[in-house]
Amino acid sequence: MITLNTLKTIVLAGTIVLGLYAQSKHAHAQGTEILTVAGGCFWCVEADFEKVKGVTGAVSGFIGGSVANPTYKQVTGGNTGHYEAVQITYDPAVVSRSTLLDLFFRSIDPTDAGGQFCDRGDSYRSAIFADTADARRDAEAAKARAAADLGQTVVTPVLDAAPFYPAEDYHQDYYKGDKLILTRFGPKRQAAAYKAYRTACGRDQRVRELWGDKAPFAQG
Repeated sequence: MITLNTLKTIVLAGTIVLGLYAQSKHAHAQGTEILTVAGGCFWCVEADFEKVKGVTGAVSGFIGGSVANPTYKQVTGGNTGHYEAVQITYDPAVVSRSTLLDLFFRSIDPTDAGGQFCDRGDSYRSAIFADTADARRDAEAAKARAAADLGQTVVTPVLDAAPFYPAEDYHQDYYKGDKLILTRFGPKRQAAAYKAYRTACGRDQRVRELWGDKAPFAQG
């Protein structure tokens, strides 16, 4: 039979364990930060940044518009004001926000105000979303560095942070999916369809034209 004192000891021990677990989770959360950027097709931005050491996650979604919890169809159809964007979670002890911002600018065409590569329209515009004064300062500094390196005007805006809505599940990790889908290139596995799309869209070709050997993710 469990005595009252034994029961109290068990409850106390359990409370301590739960407290330590919560403290650990809080410490882990404090150890990561978030950067939200829009760089055209979110599949491509997600695929690029998940390769970066220190990035612990990247989620495709929508930001900056007037519709709560929008669908992909709504956003690409226009009139929501949303950007296709990626919310990047990273460990600042491993990779800095400034480094990620420099990588971002060199993975897009920041001189194009009408979209990115073959994807045209408001939802495909580039942007950086700053949630603090420090984040805005870092973004503006990275923008200035990009303009100096290119010798051209950079039109990518630094905007105030806004609610971020994750896209539908099938958009997450699209670049490495194994599902068989029908595309304009014929039936393909998602990963193969992604590669075909990226090549046909001219993303890497244009980035190489702009940035040369400073383009960190350009393929082919």
